[in-house]
Amino acid sequence: MRVFLTGATGFIGSRVLRELLAAGHEVIGLTRSESGAKELAGAGASVHLGTLEDPESLAKGAENAEAVIHTAFDHEFSNFAANCEKDRRVIAAPGSVLRGSDRPLLITSGVGMGDPGNGKPAREDVFDAHHFNPRIASELAGREQLAAGVNLGVVRLPQVHDTVKQGLISPYIEMAREKGVVAYVDRGANRWAAGHVDDVAKLYVLALGRAEPGARYHAVAEEGVAARDIAETVATGLGLPAVSLSEEEAKAHFDWFAMFAAADLTASSSLTRQKLGWQPVGPSLLQDLKDMDYSDQAGLKSGGSGRRSRFRRVLRANELARQPREFIDLGKLQDDQGLKEANCSCSIG
Repeated sequence: MRVFLTGATGFIGSRVLRELLAAGHEVIGLTRSESGAKELAGAGASVHLGTLEDPESLAKGAENAEAVIHTAFDHEFSNFAANCEKDRRVIAAPGSVLRGSDRPLLITSGVGMGDPGNGKPAREDVFDAHHFNPRIASELAGREQLAAGVNLGVVRLPQVHDTVKQGLISPYIEMAREKGVVAYVDRGANRWAAGHVDDVAKLYVLALGRAEPGARYHAVAEEGVAARDIAETVATGLGLPAVSLSEEEAKAHFDWFAMFAAADLTASSSLTRQKLGWQPVGPSLLQDLKDMDYSDQAGLKSGGSGRRSRFRRVLRANELARQPREFIDLGKLQDDQGLKEANCSCSIG
């Protein structure tokens, strides 16, 4: 099958690319840069130049494809709500091309959209159309395309990890470096669902093969990993103390991250495993955190120094703002130090 893949050079998309090629598919990879084009060509994919800001370029990429997998997303937290709305437009672009055919379109969302609201893990057969998370825009866009005749399915992500990146835990680690402690809220009993990036990539390929209209899949290997266990593992790696904070203390300590630090983001993948026969085999989240190289030199090798520098500017901006809020709008702050470039590769549940 000839597959148009967005995010083809990204953390998850590059692994999906590898799995697609291994399964015998032909891949057209989206990239905006010459370096990305060289990377894709070297991996064995065809290259399509385009950007998320230009939906028409995405529609053109889908024209010659037999399927589309959309993994790209702009994770700049300063414009998170706007980027979620942008994703709505991005999804509509290939949808306009695929409408009325059986060519599948797989989009990406977060497991939180399946929260049943009763304290139990999120499920694939639940869709909370009124979810507070702005990322709901992606699934609302998917529902619109499905109703318009697009063979659309959704892959929902937990905290996707390896020994370099771990979803929301990556900015959490950088915050711990800045603060000098690794904090968790209360007893740290809240849990986050997780999945290794290689297992997640395999799931996309399995879902593509099934091509079931309206299907939702959870790329969840672990239903929930306790926040305290995460904190203590990170603390060992950084050589810092792990400390418990009250909810009020956590608001001041974590700032914009406080709502995530205290959130219970558990999710089940029972229906996904039944439908696809998906059996994750990758390392656990805690194992990847244990195996991670926390040294500054490791950050330089992985490009983490740039992300760390941007993250420090975010922290300084938040301190300057000095106003209570659940979401930080860095776009309203002065951009004299490049604050709008702050970026983090995270899976928002």
